Amino acid sequence: MQNTFATAWSKLLKVEGIGINDNFFDLGGNSLLALKFIAELRQEHNLDLPVVKMYQHPDILSLTKFLSNDSSEKDNFKMIEERFSYNVKGKVESVEDGIAVIGMSGRFPGAKNVDELWQNLLDGKETVSFFKKEELDASIPAEDKNDSSYVAVRGVIEDADKFDAAFFNMNPRLAEVTDPQQRIFLEVAWEAIENAGYSPDKYDGLIGVFAGMGNNTYYPNNVFHNKEAINRVGTFQTMTANEKDYIATRVAFEFNTKGPGLSIHTACSTSLTAVTLACESLLNKECDMGLAGGIAITVPINSGHIYNEGGMFSKDGHTRTFDADANGTVFSDGVGVVMLKRYKDAVKDGDEIYAVIRGAALNNDGNDKASFTAPSVEGQAAVVAMAQAKAGINPETISYIETHGTATPLGDPIEIEALTQAFRSKTDKKQFCAVGSIKSNIGHLTPAAGVVGLIKTCLALKHKILPASLNYKKANPAIDFANSPFFVNAEKREWKNTDGNPLRAGVSSFGVGGTNAHVVVEEAPQKIESGIARKRHLFVLSAKTKELLEVQTQNLKSFLEKNPQTNLADAAYTLQTGRKYFNHCRIIVGGDVADINLTIQQSNPKKTSSRELTSGNPEIIFMFPGQGSQYVNMGKNLYDDEIVFKDAVDTCCKILQPHLGIDLKTILYPKDSEKEKAEKQLKETMYTQPSLFTIGYALSKLWMSWGIQPKGFIGHSIGEFVGAHLAGVFSLEDALMLVANRGRMMQELPHGSMLSVRMTADELEKEIDKSCSIAAINGPSLCVVAGPTDKIEKLQKDLEVRK
Repeated sequence: MQNTFATAWSKLLKVEGIGINDNFFDLGGNSLLALKFIAELRQEHNLDLPVVKMYQHPDILSLTKFLSNDSSEKDNFKMIEERFSYNVKGKVESVEDGIAVIGMSGRFPGAKNVDELWQNLLDGKETVSFFKKEELDASIPAEDKNDSSYVAVRGVIEDADKFDAAFFNMNPRLAEVTDPQQRIFLEVAWEAIENAGYSPDKYDGLIGVFAGMGNNTYYPNNVFHNKEAINRVGTFQTMTANEKDYIATRVAFEFNTKGPGLSIHTACSTSLTAVTLACESLLNKECDMGLAGGIAITVPINSGHIYNEGGMFSKDGHTRTFDADANGTVFSDGVGVVMLKRYKDAVKDGDEIYAVIRGAALNNDGNDKASFTAPSVEGQAAVVAMAQAKAGINPETISYIETHGTATPLGDPIEIEALTQAFRSKTDKKQFCAVGSIKSNIGHLTPAAGVVGLIKTCLALKHKILPASLNYKKANPAIDFANSPFFVNAEKREWKNTDGNPLRAGVSSFGVGGTNAHVVVEEAPQKIESGIARKRHLFVLSAKTKELLEVQTQNLKSFLEKNPQTNLADAAYTLQTGRKYFNHCRIIVGGDVADINLTIQQSNPKKTSSRELTSGNPEIIFMFPGQGSQYVNMGKNLYDDEIVFKDAVDTCCKILQPHLGIDLKTILYPKDSEKEKAEKQLKETMYTQPSLFTIGYALSKLWMSWGIQPKGFIGHSIGEFVGAHLAGVFSLEDALMLVANRGRMMQELPHGSMLSVRMTADELEKEIDKSCSIAAINGPSLCVVAGPTDKIEKLQKDLEVRK
């Protein structure tokens, strides 16, 4: 058999003296010659060799062992599987040990954001761009455009050439020479953090950044020849703005994050490798949230590729994963970022959870494969088995795999063979697990491909819908789906639990050079709804410019129109605590979606207000009024809706009851039938002063609970006591005891009246009766006179007549 193989290879490769350890592909073989060799074995020697096995066993010695049913191969895989199945560090025993996906963002071919991507997936859209010759970039040589093998197709993202440099305080000159991959990644990373409901400057924990990008085509095409632009910012700055090394650390700098900042480069598996490393960092407590993702933007943008038979590029511009007519993939631009957090912390903090990562693993093929760029069945199978072992789950409970799925005639069979080996170590069940690939919709996003596959899978778990994998009609003949655990999910369908387990999926990403990544993802447990909310909510918007503030406002309106069931309390909370504050601010008050949108539409001045902050950190002083500002039911709406306010009022009333002999709430908030009586009681000083103290104190506690912290306090009359207590002069119990006794003692004095007079104290002293006195001097020509009511009334008439 070995001689037969050597003779056949010599004939095909035109190489003499082939040894049993020589690699077919190193000798000049390719996929087409491999298929010819397999066909010759079948026709002339009646030997059936699956094309996948040719790549697994590229030398004559290992190939003859396989065809002779040598058991060493099976023993080898069993050893690898066992290594990854027992005593694995970081093994997850339950979903509570997992990593929650709490935020995501991205820009994709045909979709400006994650919501648009999901809608395209549900609609079964293929969103790569087919260019007419005149639409292709002018820099593409005419000989390429006119080449019959040139395929003018690419998935592109909108506004890849634009960047909001001012938002990131980046010098426009530096932005001009910065790779769009670094620029756009900054914007999308910011959106992912906001989607998670956080602002880096308000988060107390450590945030890690794990990111990678594609080859830099911007610098050689757009910067290298522009020496003037380089000289304006300097060669070193230009280098850091373009090299791959700095994509993660630039985000860390701009966002002021203090966790690990790792720029990761493993070719097509880059972004899923980033996700895996972020998971490990979170489990090791190196950070408390992890931002992970990748980006690919190729310059010139409006471009295609030259098709070579047997290569990776698609012949017709379509990606037909697992299909018999698959002939390669379309390489596209795109970016995806996810925000990760330990599941227990995410639940404690009330985060929105898209899905939970149960297990994540990495490995490399080594050199036991056809070539450096070739995939490896053993390598892929091992990483899948390791991720499942880390997840602590049986593969029978996985019902979907988002595959690497590059749609090459050999890559697809190798991937299914590897998945089958990994699953077969635990189950013999057939065709219970769906497979698909987002590449059939948007093409191959290279470094961003893995995280985008994860985003799709998390959305599918959240909505319990599996979108169709496109362009599939008939299986690649080299794939034996019938005897595997898998079937292609060619149509959109509801994703149901059939075995009592939560929905689970795997996501694969494999890089040229052999770094493989696989994660096991599980649907998030049922969300606990938020608690009791107030009847009306305060929505706070902030932007760097007046124009962007209007955009923010319309975005809020659009979001609420599309999501009318949104918990408004949660939305208001996120806008107040999970967003960075800028100089231009707007507040909107509303009780329901219709109310908020109407307020925005009409710009109702009673319910919305906008301001520009012109000075930073203004000092806040709490001012408390004196007697005369009281009324029945003051603060009633706050007492009904605000727990902090209610608790403060209840506490004061409880402390005051022994001093007053009644529950003060019966006067503050009486029944309708008792309102007239309460109004009379509230005019009595013994009740007026404790009531004013209680409301002033409760309002202060409420405002401070909202984060409004005063620098000082000032008050008039009884208001001075509230300020003194809050300033730490005396305890609440002592303050209320003093106020109650003060009010009672004043109540016991004879009744009288007060009159405000616009005169100096010296002039007024000559006008008043001896039974009256000047109670207050509020200004050089403004005084208050106090005394018996009849004397005060007479003074008033005399002064009015004189005037």
